[in-house]
Amino acid sequence: MTRSDKHHPIRPVSPDRSNLFRRGHRLGKYKIIRRLGEGGFARVYAAQDTIEGVRVALKVPYGSLLTREVLDSFRAEVRLAARLDHPNILSLKTADFINGHFVAVTALGEETLGERLTRRLATAKALNFAEQALAAVSFAHDQGVIHCDIKPENFILFNGNEVRLTDFGIAKIAMQTVHASGSGTVGYVAPEQAMGKPSRRSDVFSLGLVIYKTLSGCLPEWPFDWPPRGHRRLRRKVGDPTLKVLERALAIDPRRRFADGNAMLLAFQRARRKSASSARRKRTVRSPNPSRPAWQSVQKREFKRRFGKQLEPRYSCTRCKGPVSEPMTHCPWCGTDRKSHRSETTFPVHCPRCNRGMKLDWRFCPWCYGSGFESDGNREYSDRRYQSKCANRACDRKDLMLFMRYCPWCHQKVRKPWRLAGTREACPKCHWGIASEFWSFCPWCGRPVRKP
Repeated sequence: MTRSDKHHPIRPVSPDRSNLFRRGHRLGKYKIIRRLGEGGFARVYAAQDTIEGVRVALKVPYGSLLTREVLDSFRAEVRLAARLDHPNILSLKTADFINGHFVAVTALGEETLGERLTRRLATAKALNFAEQALAAVSFAHDQGVIHCDIKPENFILFNGNEVRLTDFGIAKIAMQTVHASGSGTVGYVAPEQAMGKPSRRSDVFSLGLVIYKTLSGCLPEWPFDWPPRGHRRLRRKVGDPTLKVLERALAIDPRRRFADGNAMLLAFQRARRKSASSARRKRTVRSPNPSRPAWQSVQKREFKRRFGKQLEPRYSCTRCKGPVSEPMTHCPWCGTDRKSHRSETTFPVHCPRCNRGMKLDWRFCPWCYGSGFESDGNREYSDRRYQSKCANRACDRKDLMLFMRYCPWCHQKVRKPWRLAGTREACPKCHWGIASEFWSFCPWCGRPVRKP
């Protein structure tokens, strides 16, 4: 490393293609699925762990930036991030050199908060997201960690509306390397942090901006005069107590802000309780029976009671939140395409093509027409979910589970239509069993269901 490398920022004069991988490229046991994005320091890829059978996110720093000094700092920050064990912080699965590239591996979420904010967001859900974000920053501050780059793109959403904060330390190294300053992302950086003096109060300011945008859809801008755009509408949605918390978090003078994330979290929770209590007192028009649940909830509860045992609808549709089961290729409530399963599974591994669960001794995916798999041994695993037999006389195992499309042992398509116990109804297109009194679409082929 030269003297100039030590005292000057490293700025590539041309795009760094040292870690530009195409779909299907292998990095050790990881198979690249697609590129998720890139920033000033690294590219991020969605990949399949071919050993564990799960999807992960790979962050691969640009090779041109990894001087020995930067790499030592990066390792220190990775070790720091690995110690932050909290439900709302994205933990590291591993970080190591793979095929000559330094790779940080994490769980793969559904989307970022920044992507979610491009669509309409209910106030109750936005408040829930805000409280989870505060819980993550509060825990980090309790551990003596300042994030330095809080923004919507660094909050990852997982199934069940779970929010996790990511890029601890990595963002800090990126800023020092590329910009040679303590500044964060333009639009979300606190004024004193832009001057190279970050603190816990700087994270409070950035988090205030993120929460304000999450709740109102508007991002306050310099010089951050109060009240910012969208103030009146936000007051009607969340009430004065919550708005006062955001006003204090966005104070230009750091001394007027909350001391850290924990203080802001406690104030935010108190404000939510006050706003909820005030709303109950002001409510003058009551429904005839306010304790009566919505008819959709009653309908879905009855559906689970009648068909839950055979369908196992333990997942929720990403669009309408209706109950769905793993074999369904469409949501029966809103018709959303589910060719790829986007949630976890009770099976030990995932199919890399449709992401549905598989047993270790299956040779083929029974849910999609994917290629075969090599079994690790000759052991056969029994399962109470085997309820039928393959029609292929040459099949050496024959066991089938409900709603399999292909035999996992011989790959032959299941020709006999699956039926739902408790009803004789069948889809006129695919002839599989349906429950028209509940569903609006066939979950097996996507055809609209004619109501009785």
